[in-house]
Amino acid sequence: MVKREDVMKVLDKVRPAIQADGGDVELINITEDNVVQVKLKGACGSCPMATLTLKAGIERVMKEEIPEVKEVVQP
Repeated sequence: MVKREDVMKVLDKVRPAIQADGGDVELINITEDNVVQVKLKGACGSCPMATLTLKAGIERVMKEEIPEVKEVVQP
């Protein structure tokens, strides 16, 4: 099972880049099958590039740091 503390450390690592664009990311849940659910907020919440930020940015770093993570999604 993926630990909440580990996920938070990774989110804290990517957060400055997201905040530089006027957004933020919030951890919503970690499912039993290691899917991390996050919510993009601020400018990132309505940006057309939000999916790219989520998958190519957050998910990529998350999987590098925590190989057990299956994927990162917005619920």
